[in-house]
Amino acid sequence: MEIKNILTPGCTVCAAEDSSKKRILETISNIAHQALPQLSSDQILESLLSREKMGSTGIGNGIALPHGRLAELDKVLGILVTCQTPISFDAIDNKPVDIFFALLVPADQAQGHLQTLATIAGKLSDKDILKQIRQAESNHELYEAII
Repeated sequence: MEIKNILTPGCTVCAAEDSSKKRILETISNIAHQALPQLSSDQILESLLSREKMGSTGIGNGIALPHGRLAELDKVLGILVTCQTPISFDAIDNKPVDIFFALLVPADQAQGHLQTLATIAGKLSDKDILKQIRQAESNHELYEAII
């Protein structure tokens, strides 16, 4: 699986100004709604929040992988957002998060969902890619850094 198969330039936002966990998830939901107009941003937000209630998706090193399952989807959608100021996100290392790669997946694709998360986590463990992501100054630069 390649990142460009699930992430579009329109779902890539550099330097968001959100300042809380709920606000960044709302931003992600609004971006996803633009790509998935059949779903309301509230439906998407609820999916992300319900997953966060089970435990934070902050994986450490300033990275979070929020994700949600939605029955109305037929394919995986990725949303990549960076924040100007890192946000407290209850990450496993207790450090604030500035890179959010969210995934929305069809409810019936549990196995593919885990493989997709593993691919993204692998990409985000590359120090050079992380450096490019954090140095990106535009949505386009951010998109190019991850694909």
